[in-house]
Amino acid sequence: MMQSSSVIICLAYILGLLFTAVPWGGIWVLVLGILAAVLFRAIYIGLRKFAQKREKSITKGKAGANVTLTTPDPRVWLIAGLVGLLATLYFQLRVPQPGEKDISQFISSEDNSNQERLVIVRGEVASTPRLTRSQRGQFWLEATQLDEVKNDKGPASLPKGVTGKLYVTVPILQATGLYPSQEIAVTGMLYKPKAASNPGAFDFQKYLKQEGTFAGLIGKQINFIDEEKKWGWWQVRETIIRSQVRWLGVPEGLLVSAMVLGSKAVDLPYDIRDLFVKVGLAHALAASGFQTSLILGVILQLTKREKKATQIILGVLGLITFLFLAAFQAAVVRAVIMGFAALVGLALERKVQQLGSLLLAATLLLLFNPLWIWDLGFQLSFLATLALIVTATPITQRLDWIPPAIASLISVPLAATIWTVPLLLQIFSVVAVYSVPLSIITTLLISIVSIGSMISSLVSLIVPDLGSTLASFLYYPTHWLIQLVDFSASLPGSSVAVGSISTEQMVVIYGLIISTCMVRWWQQRWWFAGLIAIVLVIIPVWHSANSLLLITLLATDKEPVLVIQDKGQVTLINSGDEGTGRFTILPFLQQQGVNKIDWAVSSKFLANESDAWLEILESLPINNFYAYASQLGNNIETQAIQEKLQKRQGIYQPLSLGQTVNNGSTTAQFVNDQLPILRLQIFGQNWLLIGSVKSQQIEELIRTGGLSSPEVLWCPSESLQDLVLALKPQVAIANRSVGITSANNLHNKTLSALSKGKTKLFFTGSDGAIQWTPDGDFETFIQVTENKSSSF
Repeated sequence: MMQSSSVIICLAYILGLLFTAVPWGGIWVLVLGILAAVLFRAIYIGLRKFAQKREKSITKGKAGANVTLTTPDPRVWLIAGLVGLLATLYFQLRVPQPGEKDISQFISSEDNSNQERLVIVRGEVASTPRLTRSQRGQFWLEATQLDEVKNDKGPASLPKGVTGKLYVTVPILQATGLYPSQEIAVTGMLYKPKAASNPGAFDFQKYLKQEGTFAGLIGKQINFIDEEKKWGWWQVRETIIRSQVRWLGVPEGLLVSAMVLGSKAVDLPYDIRDLFVKVGLAHALAASGFQTSLILGVILQLTKREKKATQIILGVLGLITFLFLAAFQAAVVRAVIMGFAALVGLALERKVQQLGSLLLAATLLLLFNPLWIWDLGFQLSFLATLALIVTATPITQRLDWIPPAIASLISVPLAATIWTVPLLLQIFSVVAVYSVPLSIITTLLISIVSIGSMISSLVSLIVPDLGSTLASFLYYPTHWLIQLVDFSASLPGSSVAVGSISTEQMVVIYGLIISTCMVRWWQQRWWFAGLIAIVLVIIPVWHSANSLLLITLLATDKEPVLVIQDKGQVTLINSGDEGTGRFTILPFLQQQGVNKIDWAVSSKFLANESDAWLEILESLPINNFYAYASQLGNNIETQAIQEKLQKRQGIYQPLSLGQTVNNGSTTAQFVNDQLPILRLQIFGQNWLLIGSVKSQQIEELIRTGGLSSPEVLWCPSESLQDLVLALKPQVAIANRSVGITSANNLHNKTLSALSKGKTKLFFTGSDGAIQWTPDGDFETFIQVTENKSSSF
């Protein structure tokens, strides 16, 4: 009774935290608790009456015992409802908010515009520096003082005492040699992080808020205040990493270190990290349950002849050491708590209930930090462990026709995949097709590398040279593992975008998974549950692909980027500058379930030195590629694009002035060889994309008939007012190259000048991506997102 009551209350607490994503979530949990109490009270009374009627033929004590054992007290459900309500309130109390002296409070509107204001921030380094994708050093800084650098506008203000954590990026050489607890002064520019401006894009503002950070600093120079090194676990981690990299090199040495310390504690190259994520082996880089089980297993095996107290003490020390080495990651803490539960079972000579220990570990973690409920690492770790407990064994039993060792190799990755795929689909919208067979093939290599990494790590702390020697024996297993992952990623269809599933779809799919674990009827028809789950994902994607008519103008810094979806046919116009493909275009296309681009038009609209076409071609094939001939200045890049297209059987065609590209719903034509002007007709609507032009050029173009009034105009912000007054479009969209603050000022001026006109204005800097459908109005991504989350 006590056990079932504890389970119900723990589940209610977790459910309450999950319901923070629902308006009035806590009230709903309380209502569910009240309804459950009423229902189970009715069941309890009914069973009592049934038992009393059978008193003449069945022993009274026996009937009463059955009722007591199988029916939770209704009061437990009321308590659970209250716990769920309190959980939502507790979550809101723990959501990070900037304090009165938080450094983000001292950032003016000028700091987020193009006007640079240099400051000096003093504080303590809170993390080991890492390399970003843009090849800059990044670390966290606990700020203590803010100084303004003297400028020409007047004397600098007095130093201010501040608090708060900063996300700092500096040139890579400036970050070299930094270590945690070091006091430094960073000269640079403060900024407030921005929310995602495009569908599917990374939300930097949300990420920093989860870390309790509300500001960033683009550093230019670091001055050291205190160079005295203070001991910390970071030194132990560095000793291990240096020892393993010494003979293994990069990336093999870093991958070996990540196997034992986790990728968050090791600065693993992004290309290796992306490869493992793409093929569905991200769990191999996460320190969690596998390493914990390995540590306990080795310790208990080596000390099996010792007293039980000695085994437990050494086990506890091993788990605590691993916890500190892995830098207190949520998944590691969860695994360590479950390890402690196993040691308690050993001490009491009782079999540990794995499901109960998992639930206890999750509840304790979420009591310590309720915000972890939305941490992806915690969610995946919990689901994967749950899969091993409740699903792996039934799968193994159904595979009794093959040897047990092989059946176990299949059941473990298959169970983990079943439980984690729905969550991954909602977040990343991509399925790693070969993840299960690849996990089976690489299990032996991952086990060898993990065990060897742990042994060499322990030896490295005592004799670094000997640790390096031992690690060198792991070169070939690690190298073969990387080659297998790379080969899998290069296979056709290795990852398939299916589009982002809704929360409702995900809940129904998890309901089916839970039903096949708990309900006998569904257990016998597991194939039917799987079929329903697949249909729930495939049918909406198929329907959307064959019926969707949508134009999306993505929010980019300079060049206009349009994605046109016409009943499964996808047209991409322009790719933006370097990085836009990886961080803006591809995430959007993945969210939309797009796996190929039918038509692509490259104009190099603002003569970018480099664009993102190669980034896109790395992930998606393009069937027909058109490039404006007068802009093909970079022969090396053009040749690289042509080679990529040929490998994927795409067609490359140069496009001359006045030549028309027509793919049915869209017509594109370059109409001026001196100025960047692209005329489009999309779903019968006229669009005009105009680059930076001067007032005199606009007048000349209109006078000579080079420009006609479009329904939709895109142009840089600095040309907006002149073009709107001259062309009078129905809708005008300006890019965000001049910054949000300046764009808003321009917006007000233009509205004042066009108070009698009917032009509707949008700014991608403040509105985000702009979307339009033939039967609807223009919608802004940021406004729609705010409306969806306003009630949360």
